[in-house]
Amino acid sequence: MLTNSSAHLDRLRRLDAQAVRDSVALVRRVTADDLLRPTPCSAWTLGDLLAHMTGQHRGFAAAALGHGEDLAHWRVRLPAQDATTEEATAEDAVMEYGEAAEQVITAFAAVAAPERPFALPELSADRRFPAAQAIGFHLIDYVVHSWDVARSLDVAYDPGPELLAAALPLARAVPDGDFRLAPDSAFRTALPVGDGATTLERILTTLGRSPGWRGPSGDAAADARHSPAGRDTTC
Repeated sequence: MLTNSSAHLDRLRRLDAQAVRDSVALVRRVTADDLLRPTPCSAWTLGDLLAHMTGQHRGFAAAALGHGEDLAHWRVRLPAQDATTEEATAEDAVMEYGEAAEQVITAFAAVAAPERPFALPELSADRRFPAAQAIGFHLIDYVVHSWDVARSLDVAYDPGPELLAAALPLARAVPDGDFRLAPDSAFRTALPVGDGATTLERILTTLGRSPGWRGPSGDAAADARHSPAGRDTTC
């Protein structure tokens, strides 16, 4: 299948929507008590991660509609500090995430051609990315971010074989190198993967995440802190 074909674009959109809706199902489980949970993303609580994910949906939606160069669309809006209760803050964050998720799915569905240029200023101030490639970026982000949320909540995450099969080459296409050690890098350098690793584990290690990561209450936490494969990543 040609990567610039309309059929390829349609498949990417369908699988991206699946990844995004998987993330919505996980985020709906978030309560006020969960917002301060640690995540595999270094220095980010679950509330921080949720705000980032929401902002990325809005930014990619703007890019699909031809407005991605405006950084205001990518702005991360942290949960309101003046909410009457913590529960209200969590409910608002979950609701806003669901709205942003549907916004990006709808915006991607309106893209007519795989070559449609997307402005993604967080990746390049000057370059434009073809729609199929940009949606692929979004897809791999939300497979991995769904795992981040699931690990933070200590619940299962099973994207299914078709989505995983599509996500693995996208993960492998992300350039690796010492530049991933920079503070603003989205991923850490790739980690070794053992024989018999699952497709999801191969995706995670390719992007510098440890499949064994657990929060402080997780059984693997103590071992992870003393293992290079258990380190946090940036996100």
